[in-house]
Amino acid sequence: MKKILLFIVFSLSLSAEGLNEAVAKYHQQAYTEAFKSLYTLADAGDAKAQFNLAQLYATGKGVAKDAIQAQLWYEKSAKQGNGSAQFNLAQLYHQQGKIDANAYKKAIFWYEKAVILGVAEAYNNLATLYLDGLGIEKDQAKALALFEKSAQSGNGASQINLAILYAWGEGIKHDQMKAYENLKLALKGGRSEASGYIGKLCKESAWVCKD
Repeated sequence: MKKILLFIVFSLSLSAEGLNEAVAKYHQQAYTEAFKSLYTLADAGDAKAQFNLAQLYATGKGVAKDAIQAQLWYEKSAKQGNGSAQFNLAQLYHQQGKIDANAYKKAIFWYEKAVILGVAEAYNNLATLYLDGLGIEKDQAKALALFEKSAQSGNGASQINLAILYAWGEGIKHDQMKAYENLKLALKGGRSEASGYIGKLCKESAWVCKD
């Protein structure tokens, strides 16, 4: 059931002139110049620049790859209310939970912040923590509701996770038709792995695949 994905994208939703210049340099693959521009803005407290600077540290473009610096700048941006930074920071804590169980609680904190801002992927990843009872009391109904919310926004990972719950989840009222519909949406959206689940579902419940 685990479908935790790492979504790291270079933000294009920038407004300040200095940021636009930095992003232009990034797309011209002038990564070192982009880093210098972003660092100046980030150090001055610009939340979007801080997020994008973290991206460069995370990907190693324009600067040596540095997970510690990436996390530091994500956190600075997240504390200023940047949803993308909150989501990426939560993912880092989520991954750290494998070696530090307390990190799951920090992941939940930042996923919940990102959820408030409507980050669809945050709904998905928070749901997996509820589903597995990591850092929080296990709650399948809460996980289902979060997957539903994310799936409705068009998130393919959530559509697959929701389908898996509806078709094979424990403690969940099964609904093979909803499972099939969500898998079809995920497949249409480019999630090729949905085809394997469709095949399994159609083999077990052929009646749902008569379309």
